[in-house]
Amino acid sequence: MNIPNPQHPQADSLLNIAVVGHTNTGKTSLIRTMLRSTEFGVIEDGAGTTRHVEQATISADNEAVLKLYDTPGLEDSRALFAHIKKLQAKAKSLSPTQILEQFIAQVTVNDPLEQEAKVIRQVLRSDILLYIIDVREPFLEKYRLELEILTQVSKPIIPVFNFIAGHDRELAKWREHLASFHMHATLEFDTVAFTFEAEKRLYQKMQTLVESHYDRLQKLIDYRAQLWNQLCLSGAKRVAGLIVTVACYRESKSAQNNLIAHSLVEDRLHDFVRKAEQHCLHDLLAIFNFSEKDVAIQKIPVSNGQWQLDIFAPGILKAYGLDLGSAAAKGAAAGAGIDLMVGGMSLGAASALGAIAGAGWSTFKRYGDEIKATVKGTQWQCADETTLQVLYLRQKHLLRKLMHRGHAAQDRLHVDKADSEKLPANWTKLTSALRQNPAWQEPSAARNSNTQYLEIEAKLVEALLDES
Repeated sequence: MNIPNPQHPQADSLLNIAVVGHTNTGKTSLIRTMLRSTEFGVIEDGAGTTRHVEQATISADNEAVLKLYDTPGLEDSRALFAHIKKLQAKAKSLSPTQILEQFIAQVTVNDPLEQEAKVIRQVLRSDILLYIIDVREPFLEKYRLELEILTQVSKPIIPVFNFIAGHDRELAKWREHLASFHMHATLEFDTVAFTFEAEKRLYQKMQTLVESHYDRLQKLIDYRAQLWNQLCLSGAKRVAGLIVTVACYRESKSAQNNLIAHSLVEDRLHDFVRKAEQHCLHDLLAIFNFSEKDVAIQKIPVSNGQWQLDIFAPGILKAYGLDLGSAAAKGAAAGAGIDLMVGGMSLGAASALGAIAGAGWSTFKRYGDEIKATVKGTQWQCADETTLQVLYLRQKHLLRKLMHRGHAAQDRLHVDKADSEKLPANWTKLTSALRQNPAWQEPSAARNSNTQYLEIEAKLVEALLDES
């Protein structure tokens, strides 16, 4: 959120947007979602939460473009409508706008209509009105009266339908009622189930209503689109980085072939995988501006930075639609998640002597550890294929949820089931290549300039952002 600067040289040319509507329809929620911030205003499940006009500025890069004004809810539209009718009867020569100005001039502190006066005052000062509608509510008399009053201001009004997910029938009814007010330029903008396209269409509708601001709004649209694409790309690259980190990780198998030694290696590997996923979770929340505080408030299933459903918990594979019949799946379901790699894996089926005899210096530099391990009979343990699949599917599901989550959402974000997600094409080939390059586990200039690595990363990112 940008803090408005009264001394800004372009302050007078900014587009002023009043966000209005009945109480508890999602006015503050809309602004939070547009700002991508949970810090603006207060959201509670009750009427009249916003008691004063609050302002926020939206910019394109460093240039302020518009101001959003969050207004108190219209709590008593019936009394307001009756009061305005009385004023009109007494001063028939005044225009509707003059009547409203007279109304706000007469209202004093602690007046029963003080809240309504705050709304009307801001409406008169604004260029466009966003009338927020909770489509779950039927079109009652109070809404008809609100629209009767707002149309008297002679300002462009954009009705914004909120909470539309799963309410197609109610949405159609609202459209019918608004048509009787000659309001056809409506917008669907769900502040909980967010899509960037809805935000883009909102700015485009503003362009058609105030042509003098067309170019600056276009600059804002382009800037916000670029910013959004960067956010999504950053999120996808972070998930791809998690898969790389875990796939490339190895634990040297102890020479002591006993259950205790094996258990220690297994514990270390499990701990590494869990921590890697937790770090990825934190980074994704930060990228999309959901903080640790938001995790607690919004009840994302994480406790003290850890998933409540552990990646090695029994039964997790079923939640991700993976094959429970395979040997690897059975192992992971039991909390194993371990594959065994024998030295020389990177050299395929070549024998140790053949590998050494045929290896040039550059090959030895790359595969030296594997060659020496083959000779010595060293073995490594790493995260198995099924564990990698669960990591990918769960993080892809979380990424998709965050990309479509408004910053006003208060419901529980379920990320413990992702059987609708798909693995990338050639998944096994991608993970196999990663396993054969343990040096890629950590970022480096060599890794980031490696053509094969860049191709793998690009394929993972593309699949993560594919919503088909």
